[in-house]
Amino acid sequence: MSRSVTILLLSGGFVLGLTSGCARRNFFQADARLARPTAPDSVWATAGRQYDRHGGLYHFFIGKHHRAVWAAPVRVPIFRPGSAVPEVGPLQPTKLGGGFQSTSLTLQAADGQPYVIRSLDKDPAKILPGWLQRTFLSNYMRDATSAGNPYGALVLPPLSRALDVPHTHPSIAYVPLDADLGSAEANGRLRGKLVLLEEKYAGNKVKSKQLPQAITFIGDEDMRKRLYANPAHRPDQPALLRARLLDVLVGDWDRHSGQWQWGEIPNPNRPGAKRYVAVPKDRDQVFFRISDGILPWLLTRKFLVRHLVTFKRKIYDVKALTGQGRYVDQRGLNALTRRDFAEAARATQARLPDSVLARAVRHLPPAVYALEGPRLLLDLQARRDQLPDVAQQYYELRAARPVVAGTELPDHFVVARTPDSTTVRVYNRTLGADSLFYHRTFYTRETKRLTLEGLGGDDVFELTGRGLRIVIHAGAGADVLRAASHRRLRYEPESNGTLNTPAPTKKKERFDNYDRLTDE
Repeated sequence: MSRSVTILLLSGGFVLGLTSGCARRNFFQADARLARPTAPDSVWATAGRQYDRHGGLYHFFIGKHHRAVWAAPVRVPIFRPGSAVPEVGPLQPTKLGGGFQSTSLTLQAADGQPYVIRSLDKDPAKILPGWLQRTFLSNYMRDATSAGNPYGALVLPPLSRALDVPHTHPSIAYVPLDADLGSAEANGRLRGKLVLLEEKYAGNKVKSKQLPQAITFIGDEDMRKRLYANPAHRPDQPALLRARLLDVLVGDWDRHSGQWQWGEIPNPNRPGAKRYVAVPKDRDQVFFRISDGILPWLLTRKFLVRHLVTFKRKIYDVKALTGQGRYVDQRGLNALTRRDFAEAARATQARLPDSVLARAVRHLPPAVYALEGPRLLLDLQARRDQLPDVAQQYYELRAARPVVAGTELPDHFVVARTPDSTTVRVYNRTLGADSLFYHRTFYTRETKRLTLEGLGGDDVFELTGRGLRIVIHAGAGADVLRAASHRRLRYEPESNGTLNTPAPTKKKERFDNYDRLTDE
């Protein structure tokens, strides 16, 4: 059972007093469509009017969230695979997917360009064990979906375009009750619902105006494998930082490694080398609002499910807001300095004047804009103005325990330590005369511990001086450690790696674990 479920169980007595003892039958709206006259190719619909049926007492304890937005009437086109994207022709359904909560359907155009539709509404109760799905906990977890803004993704394209962050072009559509989506299961799970339609950044058939030179688009795990296989392949760290500052601006806390694709681009400065540009996906948690009720406020404290950060005018708890993307950041921002973060924050401010923010917010459907638009614009303006200070907090979090990874080939780590700073250079002879592929100086006042990962190959770790605490995870090769001193050093070989003299102290030095968020 997950920790989130345990927390919900602890609060179950309170929730039980506000809801029925058993899971509510027919919790979700049977059909998103409203009984209003429309044109033949469009309908009036709601994303989830079931979330807006509670009164003031319930709102006080559980929260208003975005309930009114879910129940707001919006006019949307009817989704037909043959005409959903006129400029590319008919779309052919290929694969039904999605996690435990939502449903997605991949479609493919005649030219190979992939698209996807995802249901706006979700059923998070599916993550519960079977017997708990029949209890009041299902009601509460399903109701918590109203914390998300179902139309938030529509605001992102103008902001992304201004920051030169690759993005999709999402639109909302209604899947009619007579739709043919290629299979009985897809029909049953998506008919009668509002869906978000957008292109997918996957494979070598993608046509991107933001990255026209991209050879292919791959997931985060595959991108890591390519980095580890060739030291000439490197992530575009400034581009990732721009994307992450956008995450902070819009309050998107759900940025784990599965939420990124990477565009593979030739590096003009090194023949045969590749550069990887981050492409954010799945923007369903932007403008998240959960802690506006007594119970969810308690549940989202630092000692419980801290990572569920509510979007507010003031940016707070940067550690939790950026924590889900920690793995991506550790390996994708580890060459950037405090100055790089400061300059990126100032550039983000300059590229997002009030006019751009106002234009972005206007992408909300009219009824939703009437409910949220003016407030959202003021919030975005205030958060933009905070970015320089927030970027410094963000930098300090990432500078505290950085990770520098090598490759599966023989690497040479050269580490020069002084009491004040530690300079790391990583070389690989497969690159030829210019074999340096990583270089950065870490400062003791900022960094508590530095981790070096050798991965594969016969690596050499060469350390001079004393200073910063260092942990070395040696790889699978016959690695060698050369260190004048083993104080504040921990070496963890995985194979037949060797140590030069002097030997490490017998008394094991104690290292603190990475300060993980409470949800992990």
